Amino acid sequence: MRRQIKRLNRDISFLKCREQQNQKLNAEKSELRHFFAGVRLFMLRLTQGHVPFPVVAEHLACKVDEENLRKLYDTALEQPTHLSRRALTIIFHLYGIDNKTIMEFLYISRNTVKRYIRKFQDYGIDSLLDTRHDVIRILEDPDLQEKLLSILHSPPKAFGYNRTAWTIKLLKLELENHGYHVGKNTVSKIVKNAGYRFWKAKEVLTSNDPNYHEKLEAITKILSNLKPTERFFSIDEFGPFAVKQRGGRRLVRQGEYPTVAKFQPSKGSLIVTAALELSTNQVTYFYSTRKNSDEIVKMLHILIRKYSGCRRIYMSWDHASWHSSKALFAEIAKVNNYRFRKKLKTPIVKLAPLPARSQFLNVIESVFSGMAAAIIQNSNYESVDHAKEAIDRYFMERNEYFHNHPKRAGNKIWGREIVAPAFKEGQNCKNPKWR
Repeated sequence: MRRQIKRLNRDISFLKCREQQNQKLNAEKSELRHFFAGVRLFMLRLTQGHVPFPVVAEHLACKVDEENLRKLYDTALEQPTHLSRRALTIIFHLYGIDNKTIMEFLYISRNTVKRYIRKFQDYGIDSLLDTRHDVIRILEDPDLQEKLLSILHSPPKAFGYNRTAWTIKLLKLELENHGYHVGKNTVSKIVKNAGYRFWKAKEVLTSNDPNYHEKLEAITKILSNLKPTERFFSIDEFGPFAVKQRGGRRLVRQGEYPTVAKFQPSKGSLIVTAALELSTNQVTYFYSTRKNSDEIVKMLHILIRKYSGCRRIYMSWDHASWHSSKALFAEIAKVNNYRFRKKLKTPIVKLAPLPARSQFLNVIESVFSGMAAAIIQNSNYESVDHAKEAIDRYFMERNEYFHNHPKRAGNKIWGREIVAPAFKEGQNCKNPKWR
């Protein structure tokens, strides 16, 4: 009987203790509810602008300076929702309000709250309130553009991919291998902004030369170590093109629609064989009747006479058959003979051929494109002689300008050249509209 009474008293004491604990817990919960209600009311009043800035400045003066606090306060009340949420998140965080309450009040995720706070702590208020997208700055990065185009100009096999043509996914992967972490949309936009389309890739943009990189490195090394007594020439032919009425973009009155007859008699044809000296941007040219080794030999003798004061000249051209004929190589060996050079005081001639099918690297192609846009499009010359007069004047003005401004790439008539006259792997000098 005594044991039962003791057990009953013990149970009664336990129940009294449990009841006291529950009462205390309920009281604490009630206090917390009142506290959070007060916190939410304060957050609502601050969001609605009922808490004046001096009060906020007095509370948070020890955590952030007044100027930055003013930026946060004004942004929270005056800016659009996507900015005001950022500012309110930081203000609430500075007040010591927990992330869960901020998340529930502003209807944003917990990770978003953490990201805003981390960005504020690491980079400051200006970075937090800067909503410009990084993709815009990435698209304008010239290093990224040049790297992407230089990759595009080489076949995928040169980088170890068992593919015959590039895809956006492969380009993105190769850029990541070079340290550029960008998305597929960014790669696609850069390729599109550069004026390239995939259906042109096999024909124009990609060189299939197995020694592409070796030849490219050789030319780059020559240009980077070019001495004052040395000259580097980019050589090619423009044409043949018929002298007749040409179409093109022009200013016309409203309702006027200029036309060009599809079938019209030709007044003759022209071929311009030219050499561009890269260090001075001077063009040496003459008119040819055909494209063959004899015309290149003629250009060779013109250059060694014109630049007789130089020690060495380099001649660079594409992979056309007449640029690598036996007759041409024999003539180069002849002019490089010691007795020949001593007698006529001519420079040594070295060859720096471009990779096969890489007209986009031939710098003079850009000069031809500028000339065509300036004096051939929209033209209707009366004869071949009139066309020659226009070409002579164009090259004379161009040479004179670059003689007076050797560091400029040209902003006058020849400013319509599609790229600057400089050798770079990541540019396309060839205009597909002209042969």
